[in-house]
Amino acid sequence: MFRTRKFLADERGAAIIELALIAPIFALMTIGVVDMSNAYSRKLQAEQGAQRAVEKIMQTTQDDTVENTLKTEVKCQINGGSPPCSGRITDADVTVTWRLECSSGGTITAQTATDPTTFDDLFCPVVGSTEARYIQVTVNDKYTPMFPIHFYALNGSDGTYHISATAGMRTQ
Repeated sequence: MFRTRKFLADERGAAIIELALIAPIFALMTIGVVDMSNAYSRKLQAEQGAQRAVEKIMQTTQDDTVENTLKTEVKCQINGGSPPCSGRITDADVTVTWRLECSSGGTITAQTATDPTTFDDLFCPVVGSTEARYIQVTVNDKYTPMFPIHFYALNGSDGTYHISATAGMRTQ
């Protein structure tokens, strides 16, 4: 009888059992934080690449079209290296759009074009309205997590995080 009470009062090893129960949760949380940090880093890289490409287009020598120069600069900023800058980001991941905003009487209307030749044909329908023209570059990327089980609802149907970054500037 005396030994049974002593055995039940003995708490040695309880910490190891508690650690065994909690350790998988801590490991999953740590991996999730690392995955989200890597995805956020990839998002920042895409945003910086788009911003730097827009800054670079202001200094272009017009050796190529504005659209091709923007796409090349985005690829070089994200993939690294010098043109053609092949890697993770391709021409298909970069979209260049032109935007015309017309402001008249407190109302702003917008028109967009993906072809610069049709953009030149756009005009404000209301005579006397203020016109502003913009160019915008959008970069799309995907991040594959180390363990795709966390944040499952945020993943795309292909098990990746879809990342998009946009930068633009006023041209007129």
